[in-house]
Amino acid sequence: MLRPLKRAEHPQHEGLGDPMTLDELMETVPAYARDLKLNFSTLTQQPELTPQQVWGTIVASAVASRNMELTQAVLTQAAGHLSSQALEAAKGAAAIMGMNNVYYRFQHLTSNQNYRNMPARLRMNIIRSHGVDPADFELWCAAVSAINGCAACVDSHEKVVREKGLSEEAVLAAIRLASVVHALAAVFDAERVGAAQVSA
Repeated sequence: MLRPLKRAEHPQHEGLGDPMTLDELMETVPAYARDLKLNFSTLTQQPELTPQQVWGTIVASAVASRNMELTQAVLTQAAGHLSSQALEAAKGAAAIMGMNNVYYRFQHLTSNQNYRNMPARLRMNIIRSHGVDPADFELWCAAVSAINGCAACVDSHEKVVREKGLSEEAVLAAIRLASVVHALAAVFDAERVGAAQVSA
């Protein structure tokens, strides 16, 4: 199992033992992925989104994208931008959609319509008990659904987000951010594998 990289394991941080901050992690983005680094820096300042919407999207997207180093760095930095309740809600959006996206994607992909009439029998209490602005939570759910590729959930949550007053521009701003976070996670995974092969 992969463990979080420490500063001491990166040439820029030799002799230090704490996990890298998000800024430090971004400095390790390789040249071939420079566009992602630049995009991330720009997209955290999108005027269509509030700071809570921005950092909740980043948290939910990082958790959904499953890279340990990125998730750890994001959670640490997001704690300075989100209330503890909003931070938990963003993680909750990633958790519940990790389940729902698989379940509803199956219903969407199968040609057997009978499955759509059967009860889900899955607990989804977090969707009503998250304690933050419902539009924000739905936005995070839409972002995670885009990462996980569930058309049914993307469509459902996008509609709810707009019904709750967010613009199409705000929705796309969140999806834009989610796409970059997901791509960064893939890059960090690839670089970790490459580093392991070199040291083997």
